[in-house]
Amino acid sequence: MAAENSSFLTEFIFAGLTDQPGVQIPLFFLFLGFYVVTVVGNLGLITLIGLNSHLHTPMYFFLYNLSFIDFCYSSVITPKMLMSFVSKKNSISYAGCMTQLFFFLFFVVSESFILSAMAYDRYVAICNPLLYTVTMSPQVCLLLLLGVYGMGFAGAMAHTACMMGVTFCANNLVNHYMCDILPLLERACTSTYVNELVVFVVVGIDIGVPTVTIFISYALILSSILHIRSTEGRSKAFSTCSSHIIAVSLFFGSGAFMYLKPSSILPMNQGKVSSLFYTTLVPMLNPLIYSLRNKDVKVALKKILNKNAFS
Repeated sequence: MAAENSSFLTEFIFAGLTDQPGVQIPLFFLFLGFYVVTVVGNLGLITLIGLNSHLHTPMYFFLYNLSFIDFCYSSVITPKMLMSFVSKKNSISYAGCMTQLFFFLFFVVSESFILSAMAYDRYVAICNPLLYTVTMSPQVCLLLLLGVYGMGFAGAMAHTACMMGVTFCANNLVNHYMCDILPLLERACTSTYVNELVVFVVVGIDIGVPTVTIFISYALILSSILHIRSTEGRSKAFSTCSSHIIAVSLFFGSGAFMYLKPSSILPMNQGKVSSLFYTTLVPMLNPLIYSLRNKDVKVALKKILNKNAFS
């Protein structure tokens, strides 16, 4: 079998989204528009939270970091994808591929845990409002954030280290638009049992722990809301959680659709298209969801706009 050790492989070639020349330029401008909205939306939300002291609360502290994560992991994937639409050779060096894989996994895993931290924050705010400032103290928030990025680093390091030990075939054509675990394993010439075991264990932890945390948090929140007698109180509690529920559904729903279906049901050609949802659309939609459905953010934005207009 023609193969070469991964240590000596110099580059991978991406198949990209499509091989039809006629749609490359339209796709370039479409995803460029998505990326501009993503960058403006997330950096705008980061700036807005940073400039408004009344948004310096645990809820917006986590939202600040969610926007940072969305901006970063979109920037890890989209610029390279945009280049593929206008360049003749869609390739990436071996070192560049492993770097992209590491940072993509780091930010994706971090996002799953930051969403669970946000769910816990909403649980404390609704179920234990009198103890909220004590329970969600700055020290606790920093520890939670350290755990978020710590889990992201551990997950990314585990997958990337295992991938660097894989022996790849001479055919280095990757049927995707980025370096991801499953498309890269398709190019392996040796057994991928260890990698598949790592995927099973690490993904189980990185998806299972946040999912259980979020479900338990919202089960307790729902139970607490049902005990609220006033309609206004229930409405306020639901509106507090609605943006986060939408963000969680988009992120975990699209990720599960990509990774939890067998390859026989979801071929890689369809999988790479569906993966666009969580790599491109979710980072773009999150700031829109949190700004359009959040009264505090809209008030803060109006104050800044009015201040600039007055100046």
